[in-house]
Amino acid sequence: MIKIGIIGATGYAGAECIRILSGHPGFDVSCVVSKTFEGQKISDVYPNLAGLCDLVCEALDYDAIIAKADCFITALPHAASQNAVHQLITAGKKVVDLSADYRYSSSSLYTDTYGLPHKYPELLEQAVYGIPELNRDIIKNAGLVANPGCYPTCAILGIAPLLVNDLIEFDSINISAVSGVSGAGRKATLSYSYCETDGDFAPYKITGHRHTTEIEEQLSILSRKTVIIGFTPHLAPFKRGMSATIYTHAKTTLSTDKLIDIYNVYYKDDVFIRIKEGGAIPSVKAVAGTNFADITPVYDERLKRIIVVSAIDNLGKGAASQAVQNLNLMYGYTETDGLLRAGLYI
Repeated sequence: MIKIGIIGATGYAGAECIRILSGHPGFDVSCVVSKTFEGQKISDVYPNLAGLCDLVCEALDYDAIIAKADCFITALPHAASQNAVHQLITAGKKVVDLSADYRYSSSSLYTDTYGLPHKYPELLEQAVYGIPELNRDIIKNAGLVANPGCYPTCAILGIAPLLVNDLIEFDSINISAVSGVSGAGRKATLSYSYCETDGDFAPYKITGHRHTTEIEEQLSILSRKTVIIGFTPHLAPFKRGMSATIYTHAKTTLSTDKLIDIYNVYYKDDVFIRIKEGGAIPSVKAVAGTNFADITPVYDERLKRIIVVSAIDNLGKGAASQAVQNLNLMYGYTETDGLLRAGLYI
């Protein structure tokens, strides 16, 4: 068994990592780190973990935790992960980082997006962007994997086959996406409280959302051309899940059946990608609690454009379960180990 530590264990993504790993045949959660709940059992903070993981939350003492685990998931806010990842990599540990700190290829783009200097730009050269469906072969040999953001994962998986097959105008991509409230993290903020969110639905950061540059960079790498997108996120009153509707102009006349064939071919080896057919539209409920991405491409004959709907669990494929998928690749386990399960709802 590979011993694994979770830093930031009591956030939603960190706790979801523990839940998934508690049923994994190859990993044993050996330490959990939380500043807020130091000294308390993780199963007291999240009672659903009782009997599965009853470890006491520790302080972030690198000398202590490095001796307890072979690898780590860092589930910290951006900026806070910079030093944590550096410490762990320097100690020879493998890391999957859930923050944005190592997702960019250049420190200047990170600084432009997050308004912070990057202390360890040399590690950006080592980090592998962690969408297994796109980077499987290099993830297998990585020591540091930058787990993508939830919005980028949802959008990139929906768009990738169109770019690779040169089917669309690269400057015509517009993404309208919606996330559940857990995407904002586990913090006491008025705008995310029950009374503020229940019964409401609204866009936010209509321009300049920080995930825009992450999506653009990865799509540009994928297509080997500069890709510019429009991106508008929305907040909806459900706990977990995410959906993106992607609009783009087709270069040539197509059909929905042809698009479905193209997507099925592109993702033929990817068990966690489910291409919906027969007019079925991806549902947030259908992917909640899973590592699946459900995708439907449609051709609009009247407007000569392609519309793609993509749905994932923001805490699953958008964070924790994708982190475990990456760990499976890094340690030579079957990619689906611990991850093949039905959704939370019937």
